[in-house]
Amino acid sequence: MGRAEALRLLGSVSLGRVVFTRHALPTVRPVNHVLMDGDIVIRTHEGAALTSHARQGEGSGVVVAYEADTIDPDTHLGWSVVVTGYAQLVTDPEQLIRYRALLRPWVEQTMDYAVRIRPDLVTGVRLIADEGPDDV
Repeated sequence: MGRAEALRLLGSVSLGRVVFTRHALPTVRPVNHVLMDGDIVIRTHEGAALTSHARQGEGSGVVVAYEADTIDPDTHLGWSVVVTGYAQLVTDPEQLIRYRALLRPWVEQTMDYAVRIRPDLVTGVRLIADEGPDDV
């Protein structure tokens, strides 16, 4: 699928997984997100590993991957989108206020920070039914 369709699908769900490096190893965290102006926005807190990681990114930010999907557990049909891009802490107070209003955390914890991921590579796949013979 194309980039526009992949981002549209990603924007249709609110849960995904962010992948980043922690202690030189890949780390995955489930997070809720909102798609704003083509960027993925995640709210975080002071002690979060993602907050610390994003804080290290000067200039364009730090490389991360983000994955979201919808797959039916019975039929195994659906889609998956993977975005690779650069994550930065949002520091503009007006943007933080906007993101706080649009994105409610799923956990009972103060989320005073936001991380914005600017997609560079966007790939998506659809899991569709096999049209072939049943005995193959």
